[in-house]
Amino acid sequence: MMKKIVYSNATRGICSRYQLYLTPRNYSTLVRKITAEGTIKNPTSESKGTTAQKTSSSLNESQSGATSQGNQNDMSALRSLGDAPTISKELPGEAINWSDSFHGLGREPFPRDIADILLAPIANEDIEIKPDGLLYLPEIKYRRILNRAFGPGGWGLAPRTETLITPKQISREYALICHGRLVSVARGEQDYFGGDEKINTALEGCKSNALMRCCKDLGIASELWDPGFIRKWKKEFCEEIFAEHITTKKKKKLWKLKRNPTLEYPYKKL
Repeated sequence: MMKKIVYSNATRGICSRYQLYLTPRNYSTLVRKITAEGTIKNPTSESKGTTAQKTSSSLNESQSGATSQGNQNDMSALRSLGDAPTISKELPGEAINWSDSFHGLGREPFPRDIADILLAPIANEDIEIKPDGLLYLPEIKYRRILNRAFGPGGWGLAPRTETLITPKQISREYALICHGRLVSVARGEQDYFGGDEKINTALEGCKSNALMRCCKDLGIASELWDPGFIRKWKKEFCEEIFAEHITTKKKKKLWKLKRNPTLEYPYKKL
């Protein structure tokens, strides 16, 4: 519901003239009318020469105050863990600060044997589907593909920013490094509920989300973003059924794999 703005008698007269209810949405329209006419008749005792000026000033103060308060509320809800990445000056040689470096990005293709592993089609049994119909590859399988391609220890995720936290979500930017080269940069995010005690678990989810996004640049599981593949795969391996929420008893249509006989809690098949 739109919140009322407190305005003066001068503003009230102008709103009455144009039959406007002053809100943040029509504020700009009213100001344009004032500017176009220069002076506007007002039923109050104020002079014509000062009516428009006083009204515009009143509106500006009202909107400025509302905007300032909104921005202040947004900023107060945003906080940081203060975990910005640092680099030690005591490291031998020329250490790379991956928080801002793009070292090796696009320098040359990886060898054919590595590329074949990264671009290999995903096995049908590895693909999962969410109740809303979104296909995905579990995060652990991205890691297994990277381990096969580059070897354990041959790749890693380097944080590039500090962790930003809102009351319902955390996010952080990561860089995927493979064989000493930056491959991709992505910002991971993760929703969380239940207060600050859930942040540690959400941090892992945020990192996994960034890894999945970075792997798109290597071509891993690229078919999961191909609309043609998605339609064909869902038709062959999935089904959409009516289900009921066990607690609320609400009914809705959900997607599931044909190979799974039942739905996961809290839904049951009708």
